Amino acid sequence: MNAEERRVAVLRAIVADFVATNEPVGSKALVERHNLGVSSATVRNDMAALEEDGYIAQPHTSAGRVPTDKGYRLFVDRLHQVKPLSPAERRAITTFLEGAVDLDDVLKRSVRLLAQLTRQVAVIQYPTLTRSTVRHLEVVRLTPARLMLVLITDTGRVDQRVVDLGDVLDEDDVSRLRALLNNALVGQPLATASQRMSELPDDAPAGLRSPLLSVAAVLLEALLERPEERLVLGGTANLTRAGTDATALRGMLEALEEQVVVLRLLTSASDPETVTVRIGEENESEDLWSASTVSIGYGTLSSLGQGTTALGGMGVVGPTRMDYPSAIAAVRAVARYVGEIVGGR
Repeated sequence: MNAEERRVAVLRAIVADFVATNEPVGSKALVERHNLGVSSATVRNDMAALEEDGYIAQPHTSAGRVPTDKGYRLFVDRLHQVKPLSPAERRAITTFLEGAVDLDDVLKRSVRLLAQLTRQVAVIQYPTLTRSTVRHLEVVRLTPARLMLVLITDTGRVDQRVVDLGDVLDEDDVSRLRALLNNALVGQPLATASQRMSELPDDAPAGLRSPLLSVAAVLLEALLERPEERLVLGGTANLTRAGTDATALRGMLEALEEQVVVLRLLTSASDPETVTVRIGEENESEDLWSASTVSIGYGTLSSLGQGTTALGGMGVVGPTRMDYPSAIAAVRAVARYVGEIVGGR
């Protein structure tokens, strides 16, 4: 092991101990806890070199050192191997997510699971629907003058809307209306479906034209909605348990509350094969300069015949004192399962 490799090993040990204890790490503790194969004097020299290069710092006058953002970055970049999740953890993920009944449930379960696995704040973006298609449109007669519309897309989105009609419809009228809507919309991308929906009343039989106008107004709102601008969060309380200082905690909470900051972060996670780790000031928002973010895309539009862009992004946000190997492994594994569920719906 040459000097550079040895110093990386010392840095790795410092990161591991600081993540575990939240206490500055001294050379004596490193020698006692880690089999570094060198003397205490060599470890002290390596720590001095790491400090000079900006990878570790002395927070106060104690002998201990803590990793800097630059140190965490080197640590992450040198992660040749991320410890895979255990078979039991993988089974738990599969069982937990496969019990979901619809897209909303999948996303809520995913953030709860990811927050539990990483002990960080988990965030997931609703899948983009600009290229997804209408799978089915159900029309349910609640009363003679009120209908429920249930729009189902191929990515698992289920959108329910109630329409108050100015007219009274019997069951035969509702059946005709259901057939008319499904013939026009099923298999259509949402953008095309919205255009066809706006044109449909003009071509409808006279008896259905007025109800169709009411249905069209409600359906257009659903078809043109941009769900990718919505986030699901879980595990916010984990921030308070991590020993995060008050200023950093306030910034992270404000960024999470703002949501647009996190949405930008997840929107940039367009590759479902690559985990992106941003540490401290690598994050665009100043509110996250005391935080790290681990993000990845989930699902691919290729499964829908639409290229290889991810359907959405997901990840975790937490203090820079994060267990990066575990966070990366968990984010990658959960994203893969969510992608399979959402892409296969």
